[in-house]
Amino acid sequence: MRRTKRESERTRQGILRAARKVFARQGVIRTTLGEIAAAAGVTRGAIYWHFADKNELFFAMREQVAVPMIDQIDLALRRADRSDPVAGVERFLLGILEALESDASVRQTFQIMGFKCEYVGEFERELALQRLRCSELISKLTQAYGRAQRAGSLRAGLSPPMAAVETCSFLMGLTRLWLLDAKRSLVRRATRRLIFAHVAGHRRGGRERNPRNL
Repeated sequence: MRRTKRESERTRQGILRAARKVFARQGVIRTTLGEIAAAAGVTRGAIYWHFADKNELFFAMREQVAVPMIDQIDLALRRADRSDPVAGVERFLLGILEALESDASVRQTFQIMGFKCEYVGEFERELALQRLRCSELISKLTQAYGRAQRAGSLRAGLSPPMAAVETCSFLMGLTRLWLLDAKRSLVRRATRRLIFAHVAGHRRGGRERNPRNL
């Protein structure tokens, strides 16, 4: 029984890997379960054993990356020194970058979500979930910047909610540009410096951001 469960899980993971590759290559809407089955080396019946339909398969693929990323947010912000909570924000942003650079499944999933999926019909509800995730991120960042304000390390005149929205917007824009920049001509060569500059601009007494220093 244990062996059967292990084999079943291996099959499920193989289907998820295959779906990610096919979605990244030709888009979600244009991909059929038959094409995913062929890429995974299984039958359509095997896919239906694990997933009710393509929408459920897509959701599982996305959550496979999203859940660890959410955990990473909590861990980065929680580990920040109480005297410098902004450092946790910097650690979180650098963690996202490192995941994009080192993990193909993270990179492919971000590409699919950003460029290879039409959020219409059965996939429209995914937009609501993305909005919820953004709201959750802003809430966590607001708490972190609130701690920074109480510690005296947040830039004077900057409210925690505004700082949180700025960081969320910065992350979404930077991630999209990073994914587009396969030729390293837009932001990839300066991504870490951009992150450092963004965070420095939120610190009390931090150096002003100067594009010429990037």
